[in-house]
Amino acid sequence: MALHAELPQRSLDNAQSLRRWPELHLSPFPSLLYPILEQEEAAQRLSANLSNSTDCGEEILLYGDVEKVIIGIVLSIITLWTIAGNSLVIISICIVKKLRQPSNYLVVSLAAADLSVALAVMPFVIITDLVGGEWLFGKVFCNVFIAMDVMCCTASIMTLCVISVDRYLGITRPLTYPVRQNGRSMAKMVITVWLLSASITLPPLFGWAKNVTVDRMCLISQDFGYTVYSTGVAFYIPMTVMLIMYHRIYKAAKISAEKHKFLSIPRQYEQDGVYNMEEDIRAHHATKRSKAAEECATLSKLLKHDRKNISIFKREQKAARTLGIIVGAFTFCWLPFFLLSAARPFICGIECSCMPLRLERTLLWLGYTNSLINPLIYAFFNRDLRTTFWNLLRCKYRNINRRLSAASMHEALKATERHDCIL
Repeated sequence: MALHAELPQRSLDNAQSLRRWPELHLSPFPSLLYPILEQEEAAQRLSANLSNSTDCGEEILLYGDVEKVIIGIVLSIITLWTIAGNSLVIISICIVKKLRQPSNYLVVSLAAADLSVALAVMPFVIITDLVGGEWLFGKVFCNVFIAMDVMCCTASIMTLCVISVDRYLGITRPLTYPVRQNGRSMAKMVITVWLLSASITLPPLFGWAKNVTVDRMCLISQDFGYTVYSTGVAFYIPMTVMLIMYHRIYKAAKISAEKHKFLSIPRQYEQDGVYNMEEDIRAHHATKRSKAAEECATLSKLLKHDRKNISIFKREQKAARTLGIIVGAFTFCWLPFFLLSAARPFICGIECSCMPLRLERTLLWLGYTNSLINPLIYAFFNRDLRTTFWNLLRCKYRNINRRLSAASMHEALKATERHDCIL
């Protein structure tokens, strides 16, 4: 018994001696040393793996102090700019009478969705990224966080889709659609968008597809059916509709540009018409005089027709340009993330994620950046909104409605003068 009691201690001593002298044949108990060394090495490997991964096997990114400072500053700037830009959109449309139009209800809904992303989602994502991707807020709040994230991002994407349809109908049906475009119908559209966005968040909360909420990890459900449903409704269907609307508006603007060449006069007028009318009069040639008079009347009629349709032409061109930039920015920001989200359960399975964590976080923040870009696009292409932004930033919000009305009147007078010069 004494000999058996001394064996473990002697084995430990031999293990220490082996670390100093690696010759295994010197040990009197080699059969006892191998299991002890293997257990120690296994324990060390296990502790190292646990320190760099979650219980689901997902990698934990270990940042240095400098990296944490840089990441924190960049992500905080994106969040603050998103809050400021979308807040300015909401405030501008609320205080300026000229901007309180039914079509701008969708713009307010878009700004509210993007603002919700910045306030309710981005701060928790920043904290999670700074600690390397580890979820620190518990399983219960994980479900709430995923629901807020999915609903707000989906509402932003679907509102962009509805805006594209609204712009298309406004261009193709300029006489009938504005009459139907009242406040009640636009409010119904906004409510429908948010209800449809909420429908995507409900299944994981009611047991159809549970989110992955293991310790130190918070991941949306990887169920195959739910992944196809959520990515299709939240992204792929709206993106398809937006691309179709942009293509149709672009075609309409192109056709309109070919029909309305305001400053181009056919060369036959230069040769036989207006510019040779004096020679025809001096020659007293009856046929030439009647032909010149007929061509002048035709030219005047064309110019008057163009004057009536110039506002429609400009609106089509502006809508095509604005919608093209919106669709391009939206696709660039969100397409990589949703491609990864759709492929992840088919590659990694439904339990965990095997994608590189750094790639996941980068693509996620690229999608969030779309909430920052949207108000910048609308401010750049909408003169009234841009002027209101500038006045609010300079704290010159008094009499802002009067200044905008005066600027619009001045712009209308200049446009009339240009048309009169053409005629």
